[in-house]
Amino acid sequence: MPEETRTIGYICPVCGQAVIASRTAFQLCAGDSSLPCPCGKSELSFYQLGDRCEVTVPCLFCARDHRAVCANDALLHKELLALSCPASGLGCCYIGQEGRVFRAMEKLEAAVDKLRLDDQTDSRGAFLNEAVMAEVLGELKDIAARGGVRCACGSADYGVKVGYSSVDLVCARCGAALRLPAAGPDDLDALCARDRLVIPGRKESTL
Repeated sequence: MPEETRTIGYICPVCGQAVIASRTAFQLCAGDSSLPCPCGKSELSFYQLGDRCEVTVPCLFCARDHRAVCANDALLHKELLALSCPASGLGCCYIGQEGRVFRAMEKLEAAVDKLRLDDQTDSRGAFLNEAVMAEVLGELKDIAARGGVRCACGSADYGVKVGYSSVDLVCARCGAALRLPAAGPDDLDALCARDRLVIPGRKESTL
């Protein structure tokens, strides 16, 4: 009798392609494992915690990794486990029976295609969460006014690149960047708790 398998699916946030594969119960529970995207720039990871498993999923919607802990019994036997992005409310990973996962992934890909179409037609908002982005930019302005932004290379000159769900501070001298997530209230709270921001700096390469 063949060993029961579980189907796993997610969308790579780097290349945008769907990653779907099967793993046996033994592969999922015997130890830590991962499901890399063929592009080599993202992977879904499983970390065993006894009778539970921590799943780390790269998210296409907010460009952050999401972690969820589930019972191994649910991981191996539930028809469909769905892990969602808290910022967008959309699914970012599915684990379960092959047919259920493929149907869920089809719906997810359709949602992603719609978001991409909205981007092209400018019918989507400029930011994932416009209220949070406005608050993040306001807090960043306050920190900068206090002289709280500088780079580890010693420079205090920087530029700001505002993205869909994050803000990048880019050092004018060495080009290093510090990314500040701006997808949800937790990101705003984390920024408000900081009185200074240090761009990591870019080390000169040595032979």
